[in-house]
Amino acid sequence: MGEPATKELLSLEDLEAAGGIHTGRKHIVSILVENKPGVLTRIAGLFARRGFNINTLAVGPTDDDAVSRVTLTLDGALHPIDQVTKQLHKLVNVIKIRDLQPDETIARELALFKVSADGGARAEVLQLVEIFRGKVVDVGKRSVVIEITGTDDKVEAFERLVRPFGLVEMARTGEIAISRGRGET
Repeated sequence: MGEPATKELLSLEDLEAAGGIHTGRKHIVSILVENKPGVLTRIAGLFARRGFNINTLAVGPTDDDAVSRVTLTLDGALHPIDQVTKQLHKLVNVIKIRDLQPDETIARELALFKVSADGGARAEVLQLVEIFRGKVVDVGKRSVVIEITGTDDKVEAFERLVRPFGLVEMARTGEIAISRGRGET
C-alpha cells in the first residue's frame, strides 16, 4: 500500500485488504433456532466477536412453538459472512441459517411515529399518511401517532418527510424477511 501523501494508485484488492471500502451489500440473515434461553445472546456475541455490526434484529415465533426465527440485517461489510454462518451452525440451538438474497426476499418493517400536528400542519401530516398508506393509531391535541409498514426505504422516506413537522418519538421494529416462492425457509 502506498505511503501517505504519495500519488501511487492503490488497487481494489489493496483497499479491500486494508478495510478501506465496503461492498455495499446489505445482508439479511434468517436463522431458525430452538426456542431456548440464551440463544440470542450467543448469536449476537458471535457476530460481535467477528467484527460485524448488527443493524437490525427481530426475533419472533414460527409456526412451530419450539422454534423461533431470528432475522438480522448487517451492513455490507467486507467480512466474509460464510465464516460466521459456519460458526453459527456449530451452536447447539441453531437449526437453519440463510443469507437471503435481496431479489429473492420479501422484507418488511413496522414503525410508529409520534408527530407534532396541530392546526394546519395536521392536514398535511394526514395527507402524507394517506400517500404512504399508513394508519393513524392515536390522535392527541398536539400530536398524532402513525403506523407505517413497508420496506426499509419506505419507512426512511416517511421519516424524512415528517421530521420537519416535529418528530416527537419514533420506534422501529427492524426488518423481518422471508424468501419468495413455495416451500423454502
